[in-house]
Amino acid sequence: MSVLLISCATITTEQNDNEQACSSGKVRITTDFSTARMDECLLVDENEYLITLVPENTPINSSPWYAFKIQSDQTTNITITMKVRGDKHRYPPKISINGGAWQLQKHQIKGNRLIMKITASPKPVVIAAQEIINNQYYVDWAKKLKVSGKITHNLLGNSTQGRPIYKIEHRNKEAKEWLVILGRQHPPEVTGALALFSFVETLLSTSKLSQNYLKKYNILVIPNINPDGVHAGNWRHNANGLDLNRDWNQFSQVETSLINNYLQQLVKQGGKIKFAVDFHSTHKDIFYSMPVDYGVEDPYFVRHWLGALDYLMPKFDVVIKPGNNPGLGVSKQYFSDHYGVHAITYEMGDNTDRIKIKRIAFNAANLLMSTMLSNANHNKE
Repeated sequence: MSVLLISCATITTEQNDNEQACSSGKVRITTDFSTARMDECLLVDENEYLITLVPENTPINSSPWYAFKIQSDQTTNITITMKVRGDKHRYPPKISINGGAWQLQKHQIKGNRLIMKITASPKPVVIAAQEIINNQYYVDWAKKLKVSGKITHNLLGNSTQGRPIYKIEHRNKEAKEWLVILGRQHPPEVTGALALFSFVETLLSTSKLSQNYLKKYNILVIPNINPDGVHAGNWRHNANGLDLNRDWNQFSQVETSLINNYLQQLVKQGGKIKFAVDFHSTHKDIFYSMPVDYGVEDPYFVRHWLGALDYLMPKFDVVIKPGNNPGLGVSKQYFSDHYGVHAITYEMGDNTDRIKIKRIAFNAANLLMSTMLSNANHNKE
């Protein structure tokens, strides 16, 4: 498995509703930062700890999240055992020292228990299921985008618990068609977030291809749809205990309702939704699409685009899985049913090499732009 090279977000000390702590006097294990979670912590022996991970509610997708900080008054060797209540581990542990780069933490799996031996010291370390990308990370990232390009970064609305949900836009007064990009419906799906960052940065770059694309198409990015779940370290759900990517038919949650209302507003103003990409993570790299015979415009568009990616990256297996489930309430189905266009769920594997994730996203974004522009020119003829 690859060493992880991404730097973490700043570990903020915003009050965490799931705050827990274990202490032997010399060693402290805490969750006093955004995204932190360990649910239950028991001091078994002087330097041995048992952490139990508990889902926010059930039933739930198997994505046990954890993130906690370890610090001691003096260098001390400790053992941490983690178990998951009613489930099994999905994410191998990563470690970051003082907010630096993340690396895989050595561990053993024995039955349903994950066991780590760690050296605690006055210098704090963070252990987490994946690299930490908290709500502030998205704000800081958007500010960098704004400096480098002609974009807006504005409030779309507030989440269930009142946290801001931001939208990033690049508009051309002459353009009517929109590319929509969504992310972080499910809090632990960090590899999807890493792909989104690279994908969007490529779309908004100063390359000739990008500049030509931005003359023709507007871009709407809502990168962090579930800030409550991200902050709480939820496995899957929003603050109401619901899966947002099952709510794109009912719009019972403020997060999905905000986006639906805004997209309808764009259409009423003369805009047209042309394509949508929703970034996620799962056990392997896969692209969920709509079937070619579903009745959307340019039915073979996704096959042409991802086929070009497969040709460009022969060592990367581009897996396309078409599907149609009108009652499930996922975003790709929503875009196809409401706007008659293609949409995909872009999934990156939990353990896919992070440099590879960026490379795939860079190539995918460039090929998406060239494919859309080529189709537009062909339709003019």
